[in-house]
Amino acid sequence: MESPAKKEVLMVDLPGVGAATAEKLRESGYATIISIAVATPGELIDAAGLTELTARKMIKAARDAMAMGFESGEDLLRRRQRVVKLSFGVRAMNELLGGGLESGAITEAYGAYGSAKTQIAHQLAVMAQLPADQGGAEGSVIYIDTENTFRPERISQIAQRFGMDPMKALENIKVARAYNSDHQMLLAEKVEDLITQGLNVKLVVVDSLTAHFRAEFVGRGTLADRQQKLNRHMHTLAKIADIYNVAVYVTNQVMAKPDMFFGDPTEGVGGHIVGHNSTFRLYFRRGKKGTRVAKLVDSPNLPDGECVFNITQAGVEDI
Repeated sequence: MESPAKKEVLMVDLPGVGAATAEKLRESGYATIISIAVATPGELIDAAGLTELTARKMIKAARDAMAMGFESGEDLLRRRQRVVKLSFGVRAMNELLGGGLESGAITEAYGAYGSAKTQIAHQLAVMAQLPADQGGAEGSVIYIDTENTFRPERISQIAQRFGMDPMKALENIKVARAYNSDHQMLLAEKVEDLITQGLNVKLVVVDSLTAHFRAEFVGRGTLADRQQKLNRHMHTLAKIADIYNVAVYVTNQVMAKPDMFFGDPTEGVGGHIVGHNSTFRLYFRRGKKGTRVAKLVDSPNLPDGECVFNITQAGVEDI
């Protein structure tokens, strides 16, 4: 016998939610049941003026409707089959990351200036639009620019290399310039609104993740506030990646550790907060004869390794 079809749960079916409350929640970005299920009571209280008890009941009902409990490893393996591997357009980089940039995860790239972090971001913004048989995801790109480094001319050059119409490629990239850390966090939260409105987002780029946080929070006295704020920002990006199966690529600035006498003293800004929230961590540096080197520093399932590539007029290429 076939089991009866499970009735779809709507926002107004949740306890304590009427038409007016549902509208307030939608205006605040909580347009789906899953967005309620992964929210905190405090967020719903601020969004719709609910009591804490009502907010907790709503979240519990949403989680029950989404069956957000434990699942077997077999179920998780089956669910991971929806993961998309977005090609870098560089064979060596794809091999280093087990096939490409993984969706549903945050990939952090840190390195000194001129080490190719932003070049890779531009190339990924083009690759995400290509058909699946060319290593793409046939989707749109959100590019949050905090250092005024996005260049449409560069996108045109890379698009021509892969046989794309440059104007079409630029049209599919939604760029926003973030002027401070609060603006940057707001833009990240707006990504979910764009997705729920129908934009087929497959890649989110934040270039760079820590520039504003580093400039605004100066001195050891502000370190705790900075890290808490940065943690909240990365949790927003992680939620978008996981719920909507989007690839997130963030670049990060670096600092030198003066107490390190042996090895490379370069370390990414943001400390353990950024490190723990990033699924994959890549360290970029300059190599010999104008080449660049990418080193896989952290991954949940891949061995450490490194690869070498070139930056040319047409983008990032294999040697």
